[in-house]
Amino acid sequence: MARVDNDNIDQVIALLTKALKGLPKPAVTLVGRKWKSPFLVLVSCILSLRTKDETTLGASKRLFALSKTPAGLVKLSIQQIEKAIYPVGFYKTKANTIRGICLRLLNDFKGKVPDEIDILLTFKGVGRKTANLVLTEGFGKPAVCVDTHVHRISNRFGYVRTKTPEETEFALRGKLPKKYWIHYNALLVAWGQNVCRPISPLCSKCPVLQFCKRQGVGRSR
Repeated sequence: MARVDNDNIDQVIALLTKALKGLPKPAVTLVGRKWKSPFLVLVSCILSLRTKDETTLGASKRLFALSKTPAGLVKLSIQQIEKAIYPVGFYKTKANTIRGICLRLLNDFKGKVPDEIDILLTFKGVGRKTANLVLTEGFGKPAVCVDTHVHRISNRFGYVRTKTPEETEFALRGKLPKKYWIHYNALLVAWGQNVCRPISPLCSKCPVLQFCKRQGVGRSR
């Protein structure tokens, strides 16, 4: 039975990379490439949770127009932050989370974002997905960031067999060649948003269909 595995992962990654040229990149990836700032990547990660990419990118740009540093953002009122980031999901909670992160960065880390996952995970509002994404997009360090797209597609491919995103992260850490760690998230997020969708994926447009197990796929197009 066909499935993606390490004997064809190089070919699969190459085909997906080629197919994604010209398609929109994930919002946090765009933030990382434009500003090359771990802090701004961290903030955009917080904004992106349960929020569409176009909304995340717009909110990020409005907030960064006010300030791009922890010292600058803590000078803003909560209401100013809320107004800038609206209508991201849970914008009131996220405004407080962002301000809290800024205060801790200033008090404990001289305003610099730490580049160690165990330290990042001690920040309120920062989970494994966000911490790993800060490492890859903010620092360019190898890490495995798993969101719903990465979890779904990695299992759909048959590359891993896991039940939760956290299980997928650790399965990928043990199997995925390290040279792909940094780019795997952006690649599969873009693929999941445009082609390999949760319901009725566009299998007829998929260049890696011959390798895919199509685990859990019922109806497709």
